[in-house]
Amino acid sequence: MKKIFGILSLLFLILVFSALSDSQIKAEDSSGESGQAEVSGPGQLYALSAVLMDGDSGRVLFEKNGYEKRPMASTTKIMTLIVTLENANLDEIVTVSDYAASMPDVQLGIRAGEQYRLEDLLYSLMLESHNDSAAAIAEHVGGSVEGFAAMMNAKARDIGCYDTYYITPNGLDAEDENGVHSTTAADLARVMRYCISQSPEKDEFLKITRTNAYSFSDAECLRNFTVGNKNAFLGMMEGALSGKTGFTNNAGYCYVGALERDGRTFIVSLLACGWPNNRSYKWSDTRKLMSYGLAYYQYRNVWQDVLPELLPVENGIPENGDLTELAYTEIQLAKEEPDLKLLLAEGEELEVKMELPETVTAPVAPGTVIGSVCYYLNGTAVRAYPVETADTVEAVSVRWCFFCTAAKYFL
Repeated sequence: MKKIFGILSLLFLILVFSALSDSQIKAEDSSGESGQAEVSGPGQLYALSAVLMDGDSGRVLFEKNGYEKRPMASTTKIMTLIVTLENANLDEIVTVSDYAASMPDVQLGIRAGEQYRLEDLLYSLMLESHNDSAAAIAEHVGGSVEGFAAMMNAKARDIGCYDTYYITPNGLDAEDENGVHSTTAADLARVMRYCISQSPEKDEFLKITRTNAYSFSDAECLRNFTVGNKNAFLGMMEGALSGKTGFTNNAGYCYVGALERDGRTFIVSLLACGWPNNRSYKWSDTRKLMSYGLAYYQYRNVWQDVLPELLPVENGIPENGDLTELAYTEIQLAKEEPDLKLLLAEGEELEVKMELPETVTAPVAPGTVIGSVCYYLNGTAVRAYPVETADTVEAVSVRWCFFCTAAKYFL
């Protein structure tokens, strides 16, 4: 009996091992012929809202609640900086008001009545995130904090951030009759993209935000200050470009940063990434998202020649003048990019759709737009090119027929 029981146990173990081996083989086969598993995302994140963006195209490569509105704390200050750079002279002298001097921590410690060069206060604003410097800057550039907030909101609309609302220049928690001081992870990434690559003041933005330490004094040289950059990401990863931290009780820890490596630019934005004592979570999430982008996204040339060479022209005069034949016009793209390179993950493919009429009607002039060629990724148009005619094709008319007949029989 014991012998039979032992044999049955052995058979059972053999069957279990066989089933496990078979499932392992199927799992390996399911990864595809290349043997590579599908890209499923960067994994677990601490942030309640997060976005990884292609800094060149603005395409969102990954998002977790990326379009939910949340407070953004001192990441606000990247907008404060870029609005100031675009609207003021950095050598202007700022006089500190009682209101600016009364801002809560983090503070530079400026005093009412003191004067400072605007540029010096911008380093205080970005390197150590001083709230009093932000208020002084806003009052100087915008006439008031409210006036400066209006400038910030106008700039947000200009760059396509429609889910962002600014009340303060420093990101302190605030609410008024129009809403809460807030943004989305997607909008925050768009603002950073504008600051580092699209603004006419992008070079100055990068210069300030990448500075390790900066020393200055007030206008009368009575007080001296040195501020150090608190953006630890600048030393974390090769190619780190810029960034800004933030924290308030409502917002939690926030961060927005940019990295450039091997011709690729990635932007990460994080909102509500832990509360005390979780200040390191934002660095973990940033590294994870940046590493995900670097590992899985490469530039590929996706250009396709899809246009027919010729298009029939109804009621048109053929080039040889023989009306028994069809007239044609050459067609072309208004702009060609034979090196159309897009940042794509392996397995991502574009769909090219051409919209053209079967024929056009004479008269036809060069440069007449008659259709389009569009490149789609996941159902979203990423490039569109107008299609235009390249030739002149006259219409058949009674006058043309008369002169044609006259030439044939009388000349």
